[in-house]
Amino acid sequence: QVQLVESGGGLVQAGDSLRLSCAASGVTFSTMGWFRQAPGKERDFVAVSRSGGITSYTDSVKGRFSISRDSAKNAVYLQMNGLKPEDTAVYYCAANRRPLFGGYSSRSQYDVWGQGTQVTVSS
Repeated sequence: QVQLVESGGGLVQAGDSLRLSCAASGVTFSTMGWFRQAPGKERDFVAVSRSGGITSYTDSVKGRFSISRDSAKNAVYLQMNGLKPEDTAVYYCAANRRPLFGGYSSRSQYDVWGQGTQVTVSS
């Protein structure tokens, strides 16, 4: 079965930290990343890790979030520090078996998605 399973979400206060995990199975992915969707809003790009460990982030999380890969485990992680109420959303792991040579922030560029894990940040 080809799937992505997220874990690590929860309810925290502003300024706290969380570490999200995404475990892949069934196939080896070249590109793995994270999107998030707040209530009533679109699912937006957060971070991506490409083949070779090249990482990119959306501007609103730069300096606070860090994405990392464990290729041996076929897993990706998102360390979230200094969480803010506006970070509240369902966080989705996304992956593509193909390497992304150009763009990486569009939902259509990813083939496989996890079910999502809820992150709630209270003020």
